[in-house]
Amino acid sequence: MDRNKTDKTQFFMYAAWLVSIIATLGSLYFSEVKGFIPCELCWYQRIFMYPLTLILGVATFKNDAALKQIVLPMSIIGGIISVFHYMEQKIPGFGGIKPCASGVPCNSEYINWLGFITIPFLAMTAFTLITILTLFWQHTKK
Repeated sequence: MDRNKTDKTQFFMYAAWLVSIIATLGSLYFSEVKGFIPCELCWYQRIFMYPLTLILGVATFKNDAALKQIVLPMSIIGGIISVFHYMEQKIPGFGGIKPCASGVPCNSEYINWLGFITIPFLAMTAFTLITILTLFWQHTKK
């Protein structure tokens, strides 16, 4: 594989890792600094995002594009949960398969910037960016 493809793959790895770091820090900021209590679906999204920060960091520093097999399923599943959560917030009457029953209701909106940007929307954006950037990784044979 030529050096140009390796450099591009490394760039996409760093970019995906940076997105995951920003998403993780943003999540921690909302809960630990702003005091927003995460709902059940927020916890599921965190379960998929937080490990991505570590996995993408390892992939980036080891230049191991083979970790794509782990990153892609996690980012896609996390994105699906984010879409589901966003629909629960924005579509009136959408109760979902299992509506949140205990603690903070999943349809509550702590933030609503510009009328559509909520915390699940931010998570969905991060998962989508990570998925797209990971699809650009080129696996090198050693």
